[in-house]
Amino acid sequence: MAKTDGARPAEPKVPAPERVAAFQTGISAESRAAAFLIAKGYRILARRFRTPHGEIDIVARRRNLIAFVEVKARASLDEAAFAVTPRQQQRIIDAAQGWLAAHPEHAEFELRFDAMLIAPRSLPRHVLAAFDAST
Repeated sequence: MAKTDGARPAEPKVPAPERVAAFQTGISAESRAAAFLIAKGYRILARRFRTPHGEIDIVARRRNLIAFVEVKARASLDEAAFAVTPRQQQRIIDAAQGWLAAHPEHAEFELRFDAMLIAPRSLPRHVLAAFDAST
């Protein structure tokens, strides 16, 4: 029989309820955004693509265009627009380079960084070329 020091095993960490709600809101917003893009003729190539540099919410293709789409859900479309910060933009650009390295067959495609803004009681707003990699 193994000896114990009397310490109880650590309990698994449970995320705060507001973090869980934010995560669920994000997943729901990404699903709405993907459906909206599909309706506009895009094909979803990846969702929640993670790299050491960051995450891309949606990678979508239409003809010879690859769109890296950042999805933002807020109380209003304006709040969602302001939530795509320069720091986030750089992380998405870096993550896009990782996606392209993993998918060299798309290297010659036109690339674009879009934002999909989601708010209650509003249609999603697709902002084409919300930012670019030259900044």
